[in-house]
Amino acid sequence: MSEQTERTFLLVFRLLMAWTFLYAASHQVFNPKFSAVGFLSNTKTFHSVYTLIARPTFDPVLTFLVSYGHLLIGLSLLFGFMVRVSGIAGTILLMVYWTAHMDWPYIENRNNLIVDYHIVYSVVLLYLVAKSAGQVWGLDAIAKDMPFFRKNSTLHALVS
Repeated sequence: MSEQTERTFLLVFRLLMAWTFLYAASHQVFNPKFSAVGFLSNTKTFHSVYTLIARPTFDPVLTFLVSYGHLLIGLSLLFGFMVRVSGIAGTILLMVYWTAHMDWPYIENRNNLIVDYHIVYSVVLLYLVAKSAGQVWGLDAIAKDMPFFRKNSTLHALVS
């Protein structure tokens, strides 16, 4: 595969994953009825784990974190800025959803035995992180050369 073809695939995968998270955010950020606790209250396989955080008192905070987490991950992927952070955060979030949808050994329904789109999306996100996809037509390529990021090794590692 040529370098240009790989760069094109990285961009396409990054934009597809951005759309996935932005679309989810659009149903959460702009929907006053959305509740992360409501979603987590219906878990089956890991119900005892999720009931610890699926309490009405945590609902405003958890709903805010989930809704705006989707939005920030989607924007990060869209603009190619701090893709390492958003890719890892997105993978963690997807793994939470994977376990929350689980009715072992099925995920959501009997058509998905162990593996479903949450796993596939997670692998795509990890691929984007491993390949520094923000460097491909993204803001990470610009940020890594800025003095603000160059002087701080931790920040530089997040964009390079």
